[in-house]
Amino acid sequence: MFSGIVEEAATVVALNREKGNLHITLQCSFTDALKVDQSISHNGVCLTVVSIEGERYTVTAIRETLERSNLGLLEVGSKVNLERSMLMNGRLDGHIVQGHVDQTARCRSVTEADGSWYYTFEYAFDPEMAKKGYLTVDKGSVTVNGVSLTVVEPTENSFKVAIIPYTYEYTNFHQIREGSVVNLEFDIIGKYISRIVALQG
Repeated sequence: MFSGIVEEAATVVALNREKGNLHITLQCSFTDALKVDQSISHNGVCLTVVSIEGERYTVTAIRETLERSNLGLLEVGSKVNLERSMLMNGRLDGHIVQGHVDQTARCRSVTEADGSWYYTFEYAFDPEMAKKGYLTVDKGSVTVNGVSLTVVEPTENSFKVAIIPYTYEYTNFHQIREGSVVNLEFDIIGKYISRIVALQG
């Protein structure tokens, strides 16, 4: 379980494909605090640490993960948003994030707004999935590349988010351009509410 508060944008230092899997090696400042079998959010995808060597560690993404996320588009040098699983005795600064990416979206525009930025993202809309809570609502929460954000101006298949300078600098949002593919996780609370309503008929 995560909160969507990114700790660091780590650097991809190696990518190795093995059949349908992708082994991703990253370098970050807190590798010495990690352990094998630990779960970490990578651009919003929960992956397990499989090996550690010095300041580098490796995780493995399977085929399904690669098909549902943007991890298959990573290159050596790419920045990846990292968050270790949340402590249950601390404050929940973002919102409840599972680390289960629902689908990808594409950045349609980036607009500077007097020191901050507005990003517009567009995703494939499925009416049946929307009935299950796979959608955005105004002032609701959404996770973009593992970052907990507040939705602005949602439409049927798009939404905007406002990015402050701190988030821009310390996450990989500074690398997101028009056309970039990002990972989305819709709000789990909305999914449960949609499911309850559907069951009540």
